[in-house]
Amino acid sequence: MPKKHGFHKKNKNRTKDRRRSERLDKKNRLSLKDHVLSLIAQSSTPININKIFSNLEKAGKSPRRIKESLNSLEKSEKIALKDNCYSLTAKSGFLQATLDVTAQGLGFASVIGARPGDKDVFIGRSQISDASHGDTVLLEIIGHSRGRREGRIIKVLTRGVTRLCGIYSPAGKIGFITPDNHKLPYTVMVRKNNALDATEGVVVLADIIDFGSENRQPEGKILEILGDPYDVRVQLRMAIEQFQLPRKFSTQVLDEAESLTPPTQCDKHRKDLRHIDHVTIDGITAKDFDDAIAVEEDKGGFTLYVSIADVSHYVTPGCDIDKEAYRRGTSVYLPDMVLPMLPERLSNNLCSLVPNEDRPAFTAILRFDKKGNRTGERYTKSLINSKQRFTYETVHRILYLGDEESRDYSNLMGMLTNAKKLAALLQQQRTERGSIGFNIPESIIALKDDMVSSISKAERNQAHLLIEEFMLAANEAVAETLDKSHRSVLYRIHENPDPNKVEQFIETAGALGLQLPKTDNSPAWFANIVEKQKDSPAEYVVNNLLLRTMQQARYAPENIGHFGLAARHYLHFTSPIRRYPDLVAHRVLQTMLTNQENTMLPDPATSLTDAGVYLSARERIAIDVERNVQARLSVLFLRDRVGDEFPAVISGVSSFGLFVELTDFALSGLVPVTELRDDYYVHDAKGHKLVGDMTLKQYRLGDLVTARLERVDILSKRLTFSLVDVKKEDHNEKIQK
Repeated sequence: MPKKHGFHKKNKNRTKDRRRSERLDKKNRLSLKDHVLSLIAQSSTPININKIFSNLEKAGKSPRRIKESLNSLEKSEKIALKDNCYSLTAKSGFLQATLDVTAQGLGFASVIGARPGDKDVFIGRSQISDASHGDTVLLEIIGHSRGRREGRIIKVLTRGVTRLCGIYSPAGKIGFITPDNHKLPYTVMVRKNNALDATEGVVVLADIIDFGSENRQPEGKILEILGDPYDVRVQLRMAIEQFQLPRKFSTQVLDEAESLTPPTQCDKHRKDLRHIDHVTIDGITAKDFDDAIAVEEDKGGFTLYVSIADVSHYVTPGCDIDKEAYRRGTSVYLPDMVLPMLPERLSNNLCSLVPNEDRPAFTAILRFDKKGNRTGERYTKSLINSKQRFTYETVHRILYLGDEESRDYSNLMGMLTNAKKLAALLQQQRTERGSIGFNIPESIIALKDDMVSSISKAERNQAHLLIEEFMLAANEAVAETLDKSHRSVLYRIHENPDPNKVEQFIETAGALGLQLPKTDNSPAWFANIVEKQKDSPAEYVVNNLLLRTMQQARYAPENIGHFGLAARHYLHFTSPIRRYPDLVAHRVLQTMLTNQENTMLPDPATSLTDAGVYLSARERIAIDVERNVQARLSVLFLRDRVGDEFPAVISGVSSFGLFVELTDFALSGLVPVTELRDDYYVHDAKGHKLVGDMTLKQYRLGDLVTARLERVDILSKRLTFSLVDVKKEDHNEKIQK
């Protein structure tokens, strides 16, 4: 009897579970109208009425109800019927978008095909349904708030994250993975037979085999155990997996690269420039040398040779290498590691302008008068032989500091001196036209024995500026030439700043006590502000605030100029080893020179507009990866320095705390208001400060402070600080040191 009683009790519980599950399914189930709309929305062309019936009848929907839904949607003008096919109308409110989820669980959907400058659609927590970060979704616009559309997700079309890294925790017969990505606010359940004997606290790579629902967590299968989360190589691998970057090239691509042979002779389409004193000037760790320069001076002015690796000679439109290069879009540079756009045989060998080796190049030959005005330009495929591989540090010492080492390069000092003169003239020209010289410090992370050995601020010297001037000059010249010849190409465009953001900057600058020139919203106005704050305590904050007013530079076939450079014509031409848009520019320039039409992209059906959107997105991913890795390695670098104090500047103020930037390392962290324990602090948003309720003590944007490291969090990749009270003169002395 007890067994029988237990059996009935178990059945009763199962019945309750089933009914609860059915209620949840009913709650999560799409309405029939939503089913109809999502089916039509997913079709790239108007969908036949018979196909609609066929699809929905298979899902158990009755023909009568399907017809009623179609009639209702047509009556409300959300769909239109033509030639027995249905399509969505503008009133449908249905859009396809890519979902970005914040750490707080809020969604922002980037609409596919949106115009540049359109705001993402806000998706509240209750409207996200079972969608997750990175998913391509079908959404419906349900309203507007604060100048932004609001929507609800109707259906997940494709999953953005199907594989993830995380830290594993066993729990009896099952285990759980806490995702490394804070945008995935869930844990993944793993059954024992899918756990690969993973142990507590190790980092694992797993596939999601069941995405669950709003009320049921995802389930995964561990593919690989990566190791200790405090290992540098493990963290680099986690970043690569998080952004779904390719780590290897396919056999087809590698075989194709191995079959390539370099040109050894010149012909009518390739000029012999091996007699010109070309040199390369790069960072000390560089391996792919894609630009070489030479400068000659005569009575009339200067001739600048900017010779760029002739990637287009090897990578033809539609070949396997080309398809993979387009897919990657750009090389990604990480500490002690490169994920290249091109296979190593090309990037570090055939295309790299190594010294004392003949290499095919594409050369811009630019003429300038004695004041630095460009007076002419010619372009040619060429064969060059670099005479020297210089580093920025070496050129800075021998050319600008007069180091005795210059005697070792006596045969090239004349050419370098010409380059120094011309670079100074070009810089003066750019300054006078209003080009903005932002100075945002970057971190250099050095590794040793799989440890972060140091993090320091990158130093830019005059040799960096010399090469920068010549690359800008070549990019502008090519852009102007192609624009005047009415050739379709991908320009590098930078639109005018958002006027509302400029007004916010002016307001903030006033709160900081800065005296600004009269606003005219020109590049020169911004450049003037940046120059006036140079080497001042406010320089870092002002540069950051101004940068936030700027639009993102992007690639597009419409030439609308580059605001930041104050340039009417600009594109990327000088780095085809690591950027796909540069390769496009090479191909277009060659068609102009030879009067031959050719495809510019792997797939001729892809428009330059679509390519510009895609390649701009690939560039942003590369930037996000680099920032992500910096955050990861910053935590590893400082994990043993909890309790140490660092000079810092307040770089942001919010109601929940202060953002600080460590002045020695260019690393950032948060001082939560809970760490300001001497008073209750109130956020003054207009004044960009926190004010003590009783003491009236203020912490303001731009203030120099001393920050004590309180916590490091490997999962969130965050540094948490408190503030230390020190005498102002002591703090200034620490900053100066």
